[in-house]
Amino acid sequence: MAGQRRRQNIYDVAIIGGGPAGSTAGTLLKKYAPQLNVVILEREIFPRDHVGESMLPMINLVLQEMGCWDKVEAADFPIKIGATYRWGRTDDLWDFDFLAGEKFEDKSRPSPYQGQRLQTAFQVDRSIYDKILLDHAQEIGCEVRQSTKVVEVRRDGDRITALLLEDGSDVTARYYLDASGSAGILRRAVGVEVDSPTSLRNIAIWDYWQNADWAVEIGVGGTRIQVMSLGWGWLWFIPLGPMRTSVGLVVPADYYKSSGKKPAELYQEALAAEPRISDLLANARSENKLATTRDWSFLASRMVGENWFLAGESAGFADPILSAGMTLAHTAAREVAYTILELDRGALDRQWLLKRYEESQQARIRAHIQFADFWYCGNGIFTDLQKYTSEIASTAGLKMDADEAFRWLSTGGFANDSYQFAQVGTWDVTAIKLLAKHFTGKDGGWDIGRNNVFDLRLEGSERDYVPILHDGQIQKVRCYTRNGKTLPNYGDFLVVIRVLRSNRFAEDVVKGFHQFFRERGHDPRKHMPYMLQTLEAMVAEGWVEASHDPSRPSIPIATPDETDSVHPNRDYKFAKATAEG
Repeated sequence: MAGQRRRQNIYDVAIIGGGPAGSTAGTLLKKYAPQLNVVILEREIFPRDHVGESMLPMINLVLQEMGCWDKVEAADFPIKIGATYRWGRTDDLWDFDFLAGEKFEDKSRPSPYQGQRLQTAFQVDRSIYDKILLDHAQEIGCEVRQSTKVVEVRRDGDRITALLLEDGSDVTARYYLDASGSAGILRRAVGVEVDSPTSLRNIAIWDYWQNADWAVEIGVGGTRIQVMSLGWGWLWFIPLGPMRTSVGLVVPADYYKSSGKKPAELYQEALAAEPRISDLLANARSENKLATTRDWSFLASRMVGENWFLAGESAGFADPILSAGMTLAHTAAREVAYTILELDRGALDRQWLLKRYEESQQARIRAHIQFADFWYCGNGIFTDLQKYTSEIASTAGLKMDADEAFRWLSTGGFANDSYQFAQVGTWDVTAIKLLAKHFTGKDGGWDIGRNNVFDLRLEGSERDYVPILHDGQIQKVRCYTRNGKTLPNYGDFLVVIRVLRSNRFAEDVVKGFHQFFRERGHDPRKHMPYMLQTLEAMVAEGWVEASHDPSRPSIPIATPDETDSVHPNRDYKFAKATAEG
């Protein structure tokens, strides 16, 4: 019967697009519900080049769940331990690391997903990476049709009834997923409006190079991407393998138009103006595949419909300065798969499932857009673009005072990227405060250091649930919601809630944290920084009211000048060579 249904182009799930979002959703659907008939419709033939090559560590967890970590690791992509930036109010280079370079151990590859590899990411050649994922989806049971173009989306109101293909046939399904990237095939067909909550209007110009040097070689296969700001834009330098490197320029669309120059001219001008990048390309040769794309942040007003979903770039896009694009695609596709699985089980409320998917995706994309605004506004090197960055700040309502910048970023919500940890755009509270200090030259301080009385304030909030995804099922975990903010009763947030229910003075709160972890056999010293960061986040979002009692001690806490994760550049390649020489 299943074979007959496939021959008739009738499926359970039809996915438009075979990139990372489409492959992730299809793979996880078939992994947890092998009986489902899933088709992936891809208009191109893989392999094909695509930008968006720099990844974040949370993607690895998705790859492991998909069962294709070993395949991706075997491709020998560079291991990304972080990025080197020239950004902000100084010409100095700064490293932003997932794992400090000196802690990265020399280990042979391919290696399993364990140990230090839990903290790192990949830099991938998308022509290879996307094909690995799409082939894996096919191997696990998805029907994959390449060179298959969807030319029409047929619908009855908000319900999709069929997809008309270029060959004249049609495909029908119970659920449809738009993973078609910037094309937004389904999104456009159902008339979903998009909003651009920022003044960022950039274009990207890029090419691929053979035989470029790496800026730094750390252990076996480890390196950092390079992000170098100019007075009128910024360059990326991303090694994709032993021989191939992606080098791109991001520049405001208005600057490009006013320059009167062709993309190739601007690209060559940028390379010539950046000695660090031009030195790395001294012995390299261009593949002469210069390409351009509009690079505008946007957010879809809807993510779900009666029987359809948006995931990946069809749902929204955040400027690539923080390498968030692939993470947003993989995580959204994973959540779509879990949502469809639960809709079929029928145990959880349909409207809650759809509402939670839409709200989480919109909040996550919006937070990354907001964080990109913060980065651009903090770039004092953009001397030719002061009006541009001023316009971004004005639109965002952002003043680049360290304390105000942190509070503005907190409006994006600390529980958007993870219901377990307090972070914005995958950056924890300490890192955000350090960045604000770095960009502004001023330490905004900590509310939990200025104050020493902490009262949990849940008045006016509503009880709801957040979805926790694990092993193909969604668990409902209680949370509080108020004014668009979410406080999960989960992870670090739950620990702080429990301690504050019986303690309010700083010294008692700290003792409460220590007691909580000792009772569970954990070393409190390892957890204390995360507890204090979560408490600071809850104060910023209004879940905790902080005040000062001069008769009581306060928590001694300050923003460091650097950490293992954020620090001035250290060139490990030459340091190692010097030590060995």
